Amino acid sequence: MPLRTAPLEVLADVYSPELANRRDVLVWLPPSYQSNRRSYPVLYMHDGQNLFDPATSFAGDWGLGRVMDGAARRGLEAIVVAIANRGAERLDEYGPFPDPSVNGGGRGAAYSAFVAGTLKRLIDRRFRTRPGRDHTVIAGSSMGGLISLYALFRHPRVYGGAGVLSPSLWFGGGAIFSSVDRAAFVPARIYLDIGALEGTEHVANARRMRDLLVAKGYRPEQELRWLESRSGCHNERSWGRRFARALPWLLSPR
Repeated sequence: MPLRTAPLEVLADVYSPELANRRDVLVWLPPSYQSNRRSYPVLYMHDGQNLFDPATSFAGDWGLGRVMDGAARRGLEAIVVAIANRGAERLDEYGPFPDPSVNGGGRGAAYSAFVAGTLKRLIDRRFRTRPGRDHTVIAGSSMGGLISLYALFRHPRVYGGAGVLSPSLWFGGGAIFSSVDRAAFVPARIYLDIGALEGTEHVANARRMRDLLVAKGYRPEQELRWLESRSGCHNERSWGRRFARALPWLLSPR
């Protein structure tokens, strides 16, 4: 079967009262969406410019359309909500904590409230979603991975899974470690990965987070899936490949 080339639905200038700004949101609908009345799980993903189109991406795209089409051919379908970042404001919004070393961060709570509140209500009204937490996943890479992990614990009634790829755990002096440590256990699926080629410091940070999650009660291959990719890099192509492997697990409620 050839790959589908359906266009993305663009929700232009979505307003966030939590952040007092606007952004475009891209919505990818499963191949079967128009031919039945089923409802679908939803993936909320950051850096929407980098997921589907190399022309709008920072440095190549994830090839997420191909990933989702391939999953659909195996019977696994979901709606993808690709949330565009706001360029210069990206660090502020994806950073849960201020980081003076990069002059950014601190608006992560407001951004995560926008996604879990205003945006999710909009998506659930306009599309046939399965709105329960078991069928709602948040995912991203780098700073997007950091804010995904933060959002899972910040909004435990909203998300049943988080895809945390190459997370920027160093941000804010590593404040995410104490934040996760203090948080209550959230019954959820967490996919956490790192590429061995991303540098020893980042690999060490990811291993530390893995160990912290295990200590909190996330059992490997039950609530926590860990991947340390020997050929993994810190780029869109690598994240797309790794996400393709993580997708079936993230969309399987425990």
